[in-house]
Amino acid sequence: MPEPQWLDDREARAWEALLWMSRTVELALDRQLQRDAQIPHASYGILVALSRREGQAVSMGLLAEMLGWSQSRLSHAVARMEEAGWVRRVASPTDKRSNLAQLTEAGRAKLTEAAPGHVEAVRHLVIDALEPEQLDALTEIGEAVIRRAAGLLGDAVPVKRILDDRGPAG
Repeated sequence: MPEPQWLDDREARAWEALLWMSRTVELALDRQLQRDAQIPHASYGILVALSRREGQAVSMGLLAEMLGWSQSRLSHAVARMEEAGWVRRVASPTDKRSNLAQLTEAGRAKLTEAAPGHVEAVRHLVIDALEPEQLDALTEIGEAVIRRAAGLLGDAVPVKRILDDRGPAG
């Protein structure tokens, strides 16, 4: 096996900045949503994804794909959200073997409650921290890395859907 091409200091710094940016933004957004709306960031993402779909419902399999989650992780999250009354599972009208996750009225209300503070936090943490050129560069960088990573994952990640739909915001 050939010797790996180790990262130099500049490359290591860029890699660590990417990792820590992702981790700290995720943590800050989760804390903001928990504090202000009593909802985890992951659950907020599910509500957003459902709100963007026709009928505010989507198959559990497609929802897991949209979020980049395993079926098991999604099933547990949806179960907790069902208990809160934000989501319900309904039989798929086109595939009797699968269920749809559907946004409830309470889920729409929770999203409406949580969205303003969340958008304000996203703007504060990322958008307002960058110059317009940096924002454009961040978009280009993100899309390039998504395409490259998706190449390693094959069909496990629907790159076109990620780049076209952008999945759940936030």
